[in-house]
Amino acid sequence: MKRRRFLQIVAGAVLAGGAAQASTWQGRAFGADLQITASGDLPLEAIKAEIAAIEATFSLYAESELTRLNARGVVPGSARLREVLAVARRVHDRTRGAFDPTVQPLWRALVEGGNERLARAAIGFHRLRVGHEIRLARGQALTLNGIAQGHAADAIARLCEDAGLGPCLIDMGELRALGGPFRIGLEDPTAGQIAQRSLSSGAVATSSPGAIWLAGGSHILGPHGQVPRWSTVSVEGATATLCDAASTAFVLMERQDILPAARRLGLRAVMLVDFDGNLERLTL
Repeated sequence: MKRRRFLQIVAGAVLAGGAAQASTWQGRAFGADLQITASGDLPLEAIKAEIAAIEATFSLYAESELTRLNARGVVPGSARLREVLAVARRVHDRTRGAFDPTVQPLWRALVEGGNERLARAAIGFHRLRVGHEIRLARGQALTLNGIAQGHAADAIARLCEDAGLGPCLIDMGELRALGGPFRIGLEDPTAGQIAQRSLSSGAVATSSPGAIWLAGGSHILGPHGQVPRWSTVSVEGATATLCDAASTAFVLMERQDILPAARRLGLRAVMLVDFDGNLERLTL
């Protein structure tokens, strides 16, 4: 669904007393690898059904609720779509518009050689109306690739929790942990693995503009003409949905603006890697 992953699991769960043995299941979701490390039997049928439902809501590459919204400009709006848009709105507001899902027309213009000026004129998440229906302004289209993968990780985590699983880690580019701790490595596309961290009962999401390059630059598009300020941004917080969107926004923001935004969003940690490979952890 989006970028190449830059978080790697470097060790399994540390299980209570070492009594349980972790096992790993691998599958596919959103055209990318999905890996779940757990201490018990996974509810695989429920997980597969949830992935199908999420793709049927957010996919840009197959018929979905999102493609219908982009084509028609209006849909009734499922509970799932409304939930993700509410988090997107929160991150958009707290980052002063750096996170803006209405950049989709600009993405298409850059990829397909369309009119970039007209595409930029359509950007503006504040023009999206969520009421009895969900309605786009004229010329607008949404991409939720910067948040839907995090939502998927959270949704799978809820299924694992409902199944009574103990320590469990969902890895689908964004990481969501139940219990732990899990040891993970942070990688930069240029510098390689540059740090390790421990994750327990929370989420980590990482964005790197060098993951994909378009004709006009990085795949992380500045809604107001911003260009990436960081080679990699890694964010830790309570949910993967929130961390996914925040890491995307922070790539486009200056350090002095990231810190108050991270605090307003209630994040736990932010790690920044500049284009010289220097790593900095912000104190929140």
